[in-house]
Amino acid sequence: MADAFDLNERPDYDQVIQDIADYVLDYRIDSAVALDTARNCLMDTLGCALLALRFPECTKHLGPIVEGTLVPNGARVPGTQFRLDPVKAAWDIGCLVRWLDYNDTWLAAEWGHPSDNLGGILAVSDYLSQQRMSQGKAPLGMRDVLDAMIRAHEIQGVIALENAFNRVGLDHVLLVRVASTAVVTKLMGGDHETIMAALSQAWVDGAALRTYRHAPNAGSRKSWAAGDASARAVRLADMSMRGEMGIPGALTARQWGFYDVLFSKTNADQRIKPQDLRRFSISRPYGTYVMENVLFKVAFPAEFHAQTAVEAAVQLHPQVRGRLDQVDRIVIRTHESAIRIISKVGALANAADRDHCLQYMTAVPLIFGNLLAEHYEDSFHAANPVIDVLRDKMEVIEEPRFSAEYLHADKRSIANAVQVFFVDGSHTAEVIVEYPLGHRRRRNEGIPLLEDKFRANLATRFPAARCERIFALCKDPAALGAMPVNAFMDLLVI
Repeated sequence: MADAFDLNERPDYDQVIQDIADYVLDYRIDSAVALDTARNCLMDTLGCALLALRFPECTKHLGPIVEGTLVPNGARVPGTQFRLDPVKAAWDIGCLVRWLDYNDTWLAAEWGHPSDNLGGILAVSDYLSQQRMSQGKAPLGMRDVLDAMIRAHEIQGVIALENAFNRVGLDHVLLVRVASTAVVTKLMGGDHETIMAALSQAWVDGAALRTYRHAPNAGSRKSWAAGDASARAVRLADMSMRGEMGIPGALTARQWGFYDVLFSKTNADQRIKPQDLRRFSISRPYGTYVMENVLFKVAFPAEFHAQTAVEAAVQLHPQVRGRLDQVDRIVIRTHESAIRIISKVGALANAADRDHCLQYMTAVPLIFGNLLAEHYEDSFHAANPVIDVLRDKMEVIEEPRFSAEYLHADKRSIANAVQVFFVDGSHTAEVIVEYPLGHRRRRNEGIPLLEDKFRANLATRFPAARCERIFALCKDPAALGAMPVNAFMDLLVI
């Protein structure tokens, strides 16, 4: 006979929560590689945000909820004149960063974009710095921002290594909320107990569904979902700093915790079989691994599983552009994750649908020799029906080696192979690209291009002299690290 009561003995905080709080407070970051990569990541992420300001579907979301609201010491939104409360500023910055799907990426059992965390980090750091200055105190420095970025990358990325939230239908922005909550609570001055309380709230919030990332429902929510997650992190951090109690068993509570409710398999009567009860697998201690190995989108605003396919298509463009009407079929050999996430047939409803379609992202550079953010827009698609003609001729095949090496700890490849066959029986060579330009194995080749990308993105918003000043500052690690956050943000206001 079942007990007619619950045993009300309050547990210690779940070990996952304790470990994150320990890392955030106690780990010393002294990796030169991580700090240098974080500096490059800052440049790239800000550049992506500035470029997104060219798109009205993005900018319609920006600004105060109540028009005309004035916020003393409000956080600034780069490239705008907005001065907002930290929660809305985190939302706006996060939305800008992610809108074009052009910022960094982490691929493992779970996917994601760790620089999404910059929304909360930058908003809170700017607000706190201005507030401290108004009180005669020292502001935060940009070294604090880089430190928080490294920690947020690590929390999100290490959890993602072996825990596939996508396999149970949950969206990876959950990890943005968790990572951002941890680091912004620390930035606000939270102690160990406060950080754990905030983290527990982040887990109890549950998770968004991945519905908006997949056919046939893919849409623009995927472009602001991370901003929403980072804003929620700032809100939870603020509540915890005000003394809101935590929920120690947020993950492990039987029946009501995250593991039982959202991460485990249930049968028809909602009972979990022992073999289906899932817990997180954390395969390495938190350090600086993720920032050191993060993937940059150097050349193309494309979902990362397609980056190497786009690069291969660009190489094939000279052989194909004069024979588009003679194409018989196009074969793409790829890895399992690409097939599961971005392989689509049928009509594509919007820009967000197109930038998550492997076939579309391959067809455009085969035809035009490049892939730009504008190539996903409705007007461009409507004006170029040949794109869908080529899509209809594509065969997508899983290559087992690509799938295995995608998960191999020492490789982490994101390989694609593209070959075009013509009606007369001739064909191009198969072009295989195993590591994209933004991969750590191609850093020497990729960073100069990343800097060029940043310069170009700066030029979309600022006059030449300001662009040069910002770029020179970001290239100087010592000067950047020592600069007050509020002074850095001054440079990004139009």
